[in-house]
Amino acid sequence: MSTEGPVQKRRRPRSGAKPAGTDNPAATKKAGARTEKLLEGLAVSSGIVIGEAHLVEIGVVNVPDYEIGEDAVEAELARFASALAKSERQLKKLKKKSAELHGAAAEELEFLLDAHMQMLSGSRVVRGVERRIRSDRRNAEAAVLAEIGAVAHEFENLNDPYLSARAKDVREVGDRLLRNLTETPFEAFKHLPDGAIVIAEELTPADTALLDPRRIRGFVTELGGAESHTAIMARSLALPAVLGVAGLTKTVKTGDTLIVDGSAGRLYVNPTAARLAELQRRQVELEKSDRILARLRKVPAITRDGQRVGMLANLELPRELDMALKSGAEGVGLLRSEYLFMNRVDLPSEDEQAEAYRAIVEGMAGRPVTIRTLDVGGDKLAPSLRERLGDAANPALGLRAIRLGLQERALLETQLAAILRAAAHGEVRILLPMISSLSEVRQVREIVTQVAKKLKRRGVKLADELPPIGIMIEVPGAALAADALAQVADFFAIGSNDLTQYTLAIDRGEEQVAHLYNPLHPAVLRLIQFATEAALRARIPVSVCGEIAGDPRFVPLLLGLGIQDLSMAPVNLPRVKQRIRSIDYLAATRCARLIMEQWDSGRIAMMLDDFNALAV
Repeated sequence: MSTEGPVQKRRRPRSGAKPAGTDNPAATKKAGARTEKLLEGLAVSSGIVIGEAHLVEIGVVNVPDYEIGEDAVEAELARFASALAKSERQLKKLKKKSAELHGAAAEELEFLLDAHMQMLSGSRVVRGVERRIRSDRRNAEAAVLAEIGAVAHEFENLNDPYLSARAKDVREVGDRLLRNLTETPFEAFKHLPDGAIVIAEELTPADTALLDPRRIRGFVTELGGAESHTAIMARSLALPAVLGVAGLTKTVKTGDTLIVDGSAGRLYVNPTAARLAELQRRQVELEKSDRILARLRKVPAITRDGQRVGMLANLELPRELDMALKSGAEGVGLLRSEYLFMNRVDLPSEDEQAEAYRAIVEGMAGRPVTIRTLDVGGDKLAPSLRERLGDAANPALGLRAIRLGLQERALLETQLAAILRAAAHGEVRILLPMISSLSEVRQVREIVTQVAKKLKRRGVKLADELPPIGIMIEVPGAALAADALAQVADFFAIGSNDLTQYTLAIDRGEEQVAHLYNPLHPAVLRLIQFATEAALRARIPVSVCGEIAGDPRFVPLLLGLGIQDLSMAPVNLPRVKQRIRSIDYLAATRCARLIMEQWDSGRIAMMLDDFNALAV
């Protein structure tokens, strides 16, 4: 049996001096002293911010060191092999991004990445770690730390300056392996100064959840896709962000003055005084526009010919509640409960979950709150569930969402009990993720009934009626079986993000194929249409809670297809409401019908943009 041993401390992320921004004259002075550089990536969260760069790395702070039993050796070797494979995938992605650079910088970065990849491919480092796991019976993290230290020390003691400098490369490879082994969340953010702009190779959704918009102005990463969950978190937090920037961590240094243009996907490094002035003017214009939109808070979302549309908020974190109310949300169309499971090694108790849900239900003051059961897997990882999830070859298609809940009944029952307790304090709906069959819905309904009976026996106060149970339409099979599913579900919520991903076989978090991710693909639109019409025939509510719901461009099409409610990041509510109030519902319906006759996504995009241009 394994016994926990001492914990070794590792380096903490780098941070610099005080932040620079529009309120810091030093930023303007520093800007003119260096050559301006423009880096481009994916625009994922709108807004313009000016501040000081703080380069951070996923901080491997605590490295466990303990002895493992003989029966655990193979499992530990498999864990190490998984971290090796993940490290290689990361380096391959970085190498592809480096191809976008030019000149000496590209050559230097490519050489460095090649060297790192060689160290992960059957090298002495790999063999040494495997030997330490087998012979010394040490856990993988401790074996990596010891072997990297030994190899780096040998390099540092060589007389050849070139070879001795390679010790740094060895340690960087070791750090990457340790990051992937430990899945340690960021602790760096609490040490950053107010007003910092975070620069990182990659941020997971769990990392992003730790960003405090009151302190952090924005972030930029080298990896990541426009529709990844990290991007969604950025939009939910209203943090300007650019992802997929080639050569980012080799170009930007802590202390550089930055302009992050999240709307255009641009990063200006050490901008000129003229550039600063230009972007500051745009900042003022955006703030003025936001103030105008804020006046729509209490105005209903009604089209020019009288069609009312429900305006709901997607919540990633409890701190978004105030923003949702200030933006005029009529309810919560999607509360992603994953935040309770992130950045912790234990599972939240029933009491903890019930209290968290109750606070949001009471905060919405009678407005409906739709709580989605746990949806981890893919890019949404929870350390407390790592052993249950395992190392799937394709996490997006593996044990996740409702599949995990039905396999781990205690996990699902605890969450459902907490939701039922919260439902005694206001209007609550239960939403089931990644449903693909009728049997899954029926199983959950039985579990809800059983959990309710147990709670009553405990004397727990419940609502007079059990909450409605709805399903996410995000798997093509669910959309095609929507007529049948509508007979066992109380409502539909169309998750356009995953529906697009699964329909087109595109990883929405992968920047290399981001240009292929297209919710206007005719196959995606037909699935949305099929599911919507099935819901309308069954006379159950249907909403869209994917990212297209928060984009004014898609509003006429979604309304024209019969969507009744739109649920989005709170920051998008005013803009979408403004769009709804500017269009004619019957005209949108006619436009949607014409679009659904098309088979070319380019033609579809042109028709939709033409309608939007005429309707403004």
